[in-house]
Amino acid sequence: MRDPVRGAATRPARRARRALALCVAVAASLGAGSGWAASFKATLIQRDDDPRLERSRVERPALGHPGGPVNPALDLALKDSKLELDAEGAVLVLDTIKVGSAAAARDAAAKAEKAGAVALLTDLPADWLLAAADGTKLPLLNIGESSDRLRERDCRARLLHVAPSERMRADALAQTLAQRRWINVLLLTGPSEADRERSTTAQAAIKRYGLKLAGSKPFKLSADPRERDLANPLLLTQGAYDVVWVVDSDGEFARALPYRTVLPRPVVGDAGLVALAWAASFERFGAPQVSRRFAKAAGRPMLGADWVAWLAGKALVAAAVATPKGPAAAFQQALASVELDGSKGVGMNFRPWDGQLRQPLLLGDGQSVVAMAPVEGILHPKNALDTLGADAPEKLCKSR
Repeated sequence: MRDPVRGAATRPARRARRALALCVAVAASLGAGSGWAASFKATLIQRDDDPRLERSRVERPALGHPGGPVNPALDLALKDSKLELDAEGAVLVLDTIKVGSAAAARDAAAKAEKAGAVALLTDLPADWLLAAADGTKLPLLNIGESSDRLRERDCRARLLHVAPSERMRADALAQTLAQRRWINVLLLTGPSEADRERSTTAQAAIKRYGLKLAGSKPFKLSADPRERDLANPLLLTQGAYDVVWVVDSDGEFARALPYRTVLPRPVVGDAGLVALAWAASFERFGAPQVSRRFAKAAGRPMLGADWVAWLAGKALVAAAVATPKGPAAAFQQALASVELDGSKGVGMNFRPWDGQLRQPLLLGDGQSVVAMAPVEGILHPKNALDTLGADAPEKLCKSR
């Protein structure tokens, strides 16, 4: 006779064993069809105590300047893409390292590669970024530096630029001025080395799009009473011109220039009408939804630096989705060839000749988006987006 007590004790055990066997069978069947998924790790290298993020700057950021750290934008990109990653069984993890020098950036890049990162994101000054690039064999996504030399004489084969270059911004402005027939340009340039380099870029764009330089004058903000006239708009803007183009990397002088010129003329460059990667007031192509999600997550408006970081996160996701089973080399190859939707109305990808992301730019005044570039009517034999920045025939990057 069967022992009723013993039978009652073993029935739950048998049911548990059958359930376990069923789970194993289902997992095996799914695994046979999908294979193993890879877990990818990327590392963001940032500057510690970034002067761009000083409280006085981020509380009232100049047009084109960051409004806070980019980390919330990267987090949003991963959150937006969670379902997409889950559907492919892919895992993407983002670490952050802060550095205080170029040497530390180089060490951080090497450390991240040794720890298994498949790609790096850098929000660093140009020299620090180059040190990081030379300290690793990983691809780097530049999300914070617009210097043209990183796309030209100091380019690197594995360096991809999500941030638009200074030349792209200058070309976007020059195209817009040419379309509106604001031909005669008065150029005002600040005292820093960055201002002088950017002024040279602006002058090249003025010439490239058939504009005329009505005058070029330096300005200087100074507490010295003897130098007060060097920042006097009424003295600086005398003469005949259609538009004033101000180059002011700091932004303080440019902020106060509109409506203070001798002639009633528009101001462009670093105040007035500015070429931007993004504006929270942009209302087309699903942009309001992106801006609202960011504002809810970060508690502030989405600016150009935030959009660039968000899109860099989407590039990492796209590479992970394209190669969910790995290996790392496949991920890295996919990263350079991704096609991205950044809610600007066109697909965007990286140029093979300098690693720059093709992208439209927004022309805005801080209140609304007035225009987009490339402007209508600008022609190119292959892709109108290549009218912004260095084109392939120029061969300015020798490392690619």
